[in-house]
Amino acid sequence: MQRPDWAPDTIDIERPSVARMYDYYLGGSHNFAADRAAAQAMVAAVPEAPLMAQANRAFLRRAVQFLVESGVRQFLDIGSGIPTVGNVHEIAQRVAPDSRVVYVDVDPVAVAHSREILSGNDRATVLREDLRNPERILTHPEVTKLLDLTEPVAVMIVAVLHFVAPEDRPDEILRTLRGALAPGSYLVMSQASDDGRSESGERAEAERVYRRTDNQLWIRGRAELTGLFDGFQLVEPGVVWVPQWRPESPESAEDAERAVFMGGVGRLGG
Repeated sequence: MQRPDWAPDTIDIERPSVARMYDYYLGGSHNFAADRAAAQAMVAAVPEAPLMAQANRAFLRRAVQFLVESGVRQFLDIGSGIPTVGNVHEIAQRVAPDSRVVYVDVDPVAVAHSREILSGNDRATVLREDLRNPERILTHPEVTKLLDLTEPVAVMIVAVLHFVAPEDRPDEILRTLRGALAPGSYLVMSQASDDGRSESGERAEAERVYRRTDNQLWIRGRAELTGLFDGFQLVEPGVVWVPQWRPESPESAEDAERAVFMGGVGRLGG
């Protein structure tokens, strides 16, 4: 397989990447045959897979719009993936040009393409790091240069948490992030949930597909995801199916459970 110019030499283009599969679901072009094959297998197992990605992107857009309207001007997007239309800096800076955004992703293609997209934007940057290393993220020079953690920051962890295993202690990861934030900061999260879904075979097949990547799938229900907002006051309507979070129209929230993802926004008091 020919390696595109934008693909770093260090990556294995024969092994699927969750970031590049997500790019495929969203109709992007920064993916390889292995990513497309895995994504197509996921669609065969869970036909709503592209809808899930699109619903999450719409949730992210509405959440960022809410945050900007609430006065937030700093964003830390962890697990940001490959930039496609409607990323955080585009949404925030369109309304508030002084908004600053740091993207974080572990996938080298996501980071390389983000650098290309952000070239010339001195209020947005990207670094390569893993959500499982919150201390390294918080102390990274790109973060400390662009963001002032003594002022409110919105931490975005959208469509990522289901790749963090229980033994990686997501509660401790979030506690570390929360401990570094100023009062008035926000946490935005979404992740795959099987609440109210009876298709156990569908879930097993989805987990099998993602075992082909470097990231196994960990499904969580509403109660567990709500618990991970510990220390934050949930913004109405709380943790819900992502199409139900402040929908732009009643019709857009119909059959919301088909989006498979639940999400919410929490505010740090004080």
